[in-house]
Amino acid sequence: MQRRTLIKTLTCLGVVSALPFLSATSFAASSHAVSVDDLPELTGELTLYLGRGEGGLYEDVLNAIKKRNPKLKLRIRRGPTAALANSIMAEAKAGVRQADLFWAVDSGTIGQIVGEGLAKELPSDLTSQLQSNFRFSNWAPISGRIRTLPYNPTRVSVDKIPDDIMALPDSDLSIAWAPAYASFQSFITAMRMLEGDKATTQWLKAMNKKAKKYAGELGVVMAVERGEVDLGLANHYYTLRLKSGKPDANLALAFSKNDAGCLVNVSGVLALSENKTASDFIRYLLSKEVQTYLSGEAYEIPLAGQLPPPTGIPSLTDISPPEIDLTKLADIRATLVLMRNAGVL
Repeated sequence: MQRRTLIKTLTCLGVVSALPFLSATSFAASSHAVSVDDLPELTGELTLYLGRGEGGLYEDVLNAIKKRNPKLKLRIRRGPTAALANSIMAEAKAGVRQADLFWAVDSGTIGQIVGEGLAKELPSDLTSQLQSNFRFSNWAPISGRIRTLPYNPTRVSVDKIPDDIMALPDSDLSIAWAPAYASFQSFITAMRMLEGDKATTQWLKAMNKKAKKYAGELGVVMAVERGEVDLGLANHYYTLRLKSGKPDANLALAFSKNDAGCLVNVSGVLALSENKTASDFIRYLLSKEVQTYLSGEAYEIPLAGQLPPPTGIPSLTDISPPEIDLTKLADIRATLVLMRNAGVL
């Protein structure tokens, strides 16, 4: 899509006027995603609990929605996703519901709310907009991220990288990781589900002897690009973001197969009230304009319609993620205990 076409598309939502810095990223058109032009006007009052994430891009989306719907009074409470989930559950126990919507940056916290029976059923015509593997009756995934193995092609060739995440400790590769990072901990939760606690503990202990720790996964990817290590463990978008500012970066992406190392995790939204405006609000987040914007600016994977992934990663149909119930990634406390016992945290 030409830049002028992207601008026209986003102008429908009001994003362009709020975001004059939009880049000339190219996107393919979709024939299946719903446009905001076909959505109902939002009116009345809503309270949204917004988990922090994506450097303010979620805020840009919300501002665009508010601008397009001047009759909507949107109150936003911001905070770490886990803390907001705890607040929602505490409010429910006290018999006080303050939030109509919860937008979380990972599916684990969504799973906590769903597990407490607090999420409301969503209209089937809304959830059917999502790709088939991401349809749930009481919450809507918004955008996805893949666990990847970013590597430095000047140090190692892709054929030397195992496609089995469990084989990494026995390889000759030098590795960077960020165990304190939330997405890493969701990845370990998935490993526990797929491999069991014993095998996961053994993997962590073996990796801890050879992997170099970083505070976050952007640091992991930067270390790989600088040649400090052969490869790292990180969400896909950190590599795409670094390469967007440095196209000649010494970075490429490898993928494991059918294991936690190729987990597709998501941000997601659920409704906490029967307010019809709450479910209609979610429709805006699944619209072609918002999905395209998050793909182009945050390098996240669109999950509604048939929109393509960001340039630089394969389609979800071309990789081999594990089959896993994303809501069960909520079992993070047991993961943290296991990681501490393994000496990783």
